[in-house]
Amino acid sequence: MRLAASKANLKGKMPEIKKTLDVLKFLKLKSQGDEEEYVSNFELAPNILAKAKLSKVDSVCLWLGANVMMEFTFEEAETLLSGNLETATVNLSRVDEQLGFLRDQITTTEVNMARVYNHEVRMRRLGKLPLHEPTAA
Repeated sequence: MRLAASKANLKGKMPEIKKTLDVLKFLKLKSQGDEEEYVSNFELAPNILAKAKLSKVDSVCLWLGANVMMEFTFEEAETLLSGNLETATVNLSRVDEQLGFLRDQITTTEVNMARVYNHEVRMRRLGKLPLHEPTAA
């Protein structure tokens, strides 16, 4: 159950990290351009956008979690986000491997249970095991 939750969590984080990297690249490109000021929409919360006028920007603020926001230069932020994306990708592949292993183990266990049951049925038919008699309640 934890592996499935972990997989869902990672799949939810990865698009968010990619989107943040795209925004970071956009801001970096705009800061290197000739424009003095430009208008941008940014997300305050899901489905709530705000419009802002931005002039040359040389840093960004990122939420790190646990109500912590920190200011980074473009290079630092890109390094941090790229590292987070790479870590999430590696963790997702590990979780997929572990889920595959568990599926194989479940299949093996089910096959072995069927074999034990079939062996018991054969032994009863040959008369080597007594038949189960219903017990009185």
